[in-house]
Amino acid sequence: MPPAVRASVQRSQAGEDGDSSALFAKADAAGDPEYAAALRLFVAEEQNHARLLALLLRAGGATTQAGHWSDRAFARLRRVPGLQTELLLLMVAEVVALRYYRALRDGTDDPLTSEVAGRILADEERHVPFHCARLRVSVAELPRAARRPLLAGWRVMLLGAVVVVAADHGRALRRLGVGRGRFVVDVLRSGGPVVAAILGTVGTGGSTAAGEAGQTD
Repeated sequence: MPPAVRASVQRSQAGEDGDSSALFAKADAAGDPEYAAALRLFVAEEQNHARLLALLLRAGGATTQAGHWSDRAFARLRRVPGLQTELLLLMVAEVVALRYYRALRDGTDDPLTSEVAGRILADEERHVPFHCARLRVSVAELPRAARRPLLAGWRVMLLGAVVVVAADHGRALRRLGVGRGRFVVDVLRSGGPVVAAILGTVGTGGSTAAGEAGQTD
């Protein structure tokens, strides 16, 4: 694994292995036991991503790292009250992750790295419609005049997040065949189908929301 890609995977591994106790508490408070159980399965998949990336690093003779400033900043943002707000923040991370893991899967010449990235990408492509479905119900409860401004704010958050990731992982992205500018444009473009899915103007199935979000060229 090239040094730049190894460092990028180390940062991604740390980001996948976060504390979700506050998220669980918000989901339990929402009063929907089936959704709360499904959300725990989502977090278990994210923790499995951290495990897979740790094994990949170990196979390459590298170690994991304790954390990164961007992960700590994201963790602080997630402390805001309300399940809807936290899910919107999670959706920012999920949409960026779709493009990142696709780049890692397609841009490496190492079969093991490609296999691990492909497995994680397959999960992320299902996480996006899962969150869209819940957010669609939640956003529909807001006054109509508040819905599009809320999601416009989400796209601003997406812009901020992808610029940070592109700057922080830029060397790795170039090594994987995706420049910083291309990465930013692809992620921002993929936000459109996600917003449409949340607003209900398109379906929330994987072929629509996740497929368009994850395969923008």
